[in-house]
Amino acid sequence: MMDVPGFREGVCAVPGASLYYQTAGSGPALVFVHAGIADQRMWDGQFAAFAADFQVVRYDCRGFGRTVTEDVPFSNRADLIALLDQLGIAQAALVGCSRGAMIALDTAIEYADRVTKLVWVCGGIGGWEMPEESYPPAEIELFKAMGAAEQSGDWERTASMDVRLWVDGPLQPEGRAAASVREAVYAMALNTYTTVKVYGQVQPMQPPAAERLDTLRLPILAIVGDLDTVETAAAAQVLAAQAGTVRVVHFSDSAHLPSMEQPEQFNQVLREFL
Repeated sequence: MMDVPGFREGVCAVPGASLYYQTAGSGPALVFVHAGIADQRMWDGQFAAFAADFQVVRYDCRGFGRTVTEDVPFSNRADLIALLDQLGIAQAALVGCSRGAMIALDTAIEYADRVTKLVWVCGGIGGWEMPEESYPPAEIELFKAMGAAEQSGDWERTASMDVRLWVDGPLQPEGRAAASVREAVYAMALNTYTTVKVYGQVQPMQPPAAERLDTLRLPILAIVGDLDTVETAAAAQVLAAQAGTVRVVHFSDSAHLPSMEQPEQFNQVLREFL
């Protein structure tokens, strides 16, 4: 990434932690927030592509990648805003995937004056859960198997289950996704499980996002992978129904990480929205 114009990397000091980040380019700020099965490297297909027209920023949340934290209470929203402050960014568009989509959504609610646009990719909504009876039995079994692997401390198995569930898709054959994507996610997930010893104490936003969606006044793009879990699609419907100006785009051949599976199509949709 060193050949990307304006590339620089560093750490942002926040209470009890140092957030690793990368930034490049110039123009309107565009911040990428990674999924819980990945780290900032999941945005390799977007970082350089958007640096020509935006100041792009990506970082590792606490507990992931090259960020280090003490075992202290913290807010993911405040961390993101602290990073913007250090970089001198008054306002930014946020792109978050999965767990990162929830962080971006919460930040857009809690710090409405700092966020210009929101791209919610295969995420959830804090305080909202789909009834368990709405899940297909095959999905429930995969979640149970993944939970059992994690509880046993079998990190290789857990990382493999992450790939099976989130990358291939819960109702798809194992190995459906491209080998390059499966291998990249496996490496990121395994790195998280085996090298990070401290995650810190996440402080959820209160009241949660589910009770505050109607306060959102900014343009929102919701991206859904049609091969993802049924809960993700349901959450997108909730967001679209309650949050005002929401455009929903479906990726028919992707599961939980469309930015990695179909980067060219993802970038086109994102660029049109921005």
